Amino acid sequence: MEATVQSILKKYGKDKSRMMDILLDIQSVFNCVPDEAIDIVAKEVCISKVDVEQTLSFYHFLSKEPVGKYAVYLNNSAVACMHGRKKIAKAFKKEVGIKFNSVTKDGLIGLWDTADMGMNDQEPAALINGVVFTRLTKTKVKELVAGFREGKEVSEMVEEYGDGQNGNRLVKAMVHNNIRKTGAVLFREYEHGEAIRKAVKYTAEKVIEEVKRSNIRGRGGAGFPAGLKWEFCRMSGGEEIYLVCNADEGEPGTFKERVILTELPQQLFEGMVIAGYALGAKEGILYLRYEYKYLKDYLENILEQMRTQNLLGNNIAGRMDFNFDIRIQMGAGAYVCGEESALIESMEGKRGEPRNRPPFPVQKGYKDMPTVVNNVETLSNIVKIILHGGDWFEAMGTRESNGTKLVSISGDCKRPGVYEIEWGTRIREILEMTGAKNTQAVQVGGPSGMCIGPDKFKLQIAFEDLATGGAIVIIGEDRDLLKDVVMNYLDFFIEESCSSCGPCRSLEVIIRNKLQKMIDGNGVGKDIDDLIQWGNFMKESNRCGLGQTAANPVLSTLENFRHLYEDLIKTSEDFISTFDMNEAVTESCEYVGRPPNIH
Repeated sequence: MEATVQSILKKYGKDKSRMMDILLDIQSVFNCVPDEAIDIVAKEVCISKVDVEQTLSFYHFLSKEPVGKYAVYLNNSAVACMHGRKKIAKAFKKEVGIKFNSVTKDGLIGLWDTADMGMNDQEPAALINGVVFTRLTKTKVKELVAGFREGKEVSEMVEEYGDGQNGNRLVKAMVHNNIRKTGAVLFREYEHGEAIRKAVKYTAEKVIEEVKRSNIRGRGGAGFPAGLKWEFCRMSGGEEIYLVCNADEGEPGTFKERVILTELPQQLFEGMVIAGYALGAKEGILYLRYEYKYLKDYLENILEQMRTQNLLGNNIAGRMDFNFDIRIQMGAGAYVCGEESALIESMEGKRGEPRNRPPFPVQKGYKDMPTVVNNVETLSNIVKIILHGGDWFEAMGTRESNGTKLVSISGDCKRPGVYEIEWGTRIREILEMTGAKNTQAVQVGGPSGMCIGPDKFKLQIAFEDLATGGAIVIIGEDRDLLKDVVMNYLDFFIEESCSSCGPCRSLEVIIRNKLQKMIDGNGVGKDIDDLIQWGNFMKESNRCGLGQTAANPVLSTLENFRHLYEDLIKTSEDFISTFDMNEAVTESCEYVGRPPNIH
């Protein structure tokens, strides 16, 4: 073990900020990060063992205990459950002979729940030793478990590859893109490298002005104007400036950026190069979620091709003063790392806990230097803005939402997949496009977004109406909205909370238990008022977006489906306890010779 760990440490220069990479590499060798390895890492990078363990303990795909030679992570998102996750889990338990979240006695197979894999358009899905398996059946489960016992490589068990670059020799994934609709921006053809060569002929200030003219807002959900963010960062005056591409696409129901990473990686990286030029940055970092690790070698190859084409590295496109490169940083499974300051903490090798703000990342981010964090879709749009102009981009969409929007649509519809739509598209148009029938509700923006009913299907996908980072889940009339969806989302937020804030750590559990009590037939009049009060307190009291929106599954369904909650109320009277404290402590008081009157 000593030699292996030392080799891994040497690979990363014993740099404590590369702790994520160090731990992931150790885990890949030993199926866990053993105590002995922790001791070696702590000593060699000159930090305490506690610091190593707190990073290790934070992430879903890192573990001190062995996770199994074959570690099966089965998606348990709401959409996965809609499409048969329960029967697949039952099949795995039957074939392996253990419950989920445990490992066989011989250490061969581990079965684990996981919150979301970015595969909601092809469920049920599982991640096995980093290899994705989609549209699982009971027959396929039997074949997989038999293969484990025969000692087969997991990659050998992939029988067919998906479309597009999923069949690339460096990907070889059975994942399908399911690109259902292309639009005028992201999927518009262009000559690779043309936008970079055009951008470097301008001043950095002119590039930023063009981006500002386009009025492009961040595509991750919050919608902050990208050009302004770049300008603020460039004006911060740091010794170094960093650009980070957030590819930690962890919002349940979102998978659009997986498709961009697969089919449009050059466009994404060119957008990063242009942003690096505008910012005056020398390094760009793609933070890639662990669930998309199967794309890493492919993406690294694209980066190497760009270096040979003089589109990355030194003197890019002949501009002698422009040196910029990109590296890939793997995540390890933490939804909260989608928040930009938590992502930066993770990149520095720490727990992915959100930072207090101010200062904002554009002032003090990665390594305490000014840092811009944009997501995959935002940066991919930059190429087309440079090529066709800010005015061209601004002319599309609505007054506050310009260009096009890539959305991931899944759930109860005939044609789940990725759609590039213009901002302003109405929900009812989306239902028609996807072949959805008898729709009870639509969840817009993932669990942290809004759940609407038919009376609001006239609303538009736009920042001024229904903002979304890209997730749209369609829920049919035959679903129990509270049991099948809301409870699943609450469990997700509880699992993914970093637990830094008290309300997020505790109150979310109380809200979940309150709703479960109502579903179990014990609802009383005050329960609805409690849920509203507690949900609003979550919005006011937590410091990051996860905690502030963690009660949204309850609050938005209470707003639009209040009758479902009212149907759970068995009595309008508040619960009156018949518990008598004096009577309960009488015996113990007699034993110690104290009067039973507690008052």
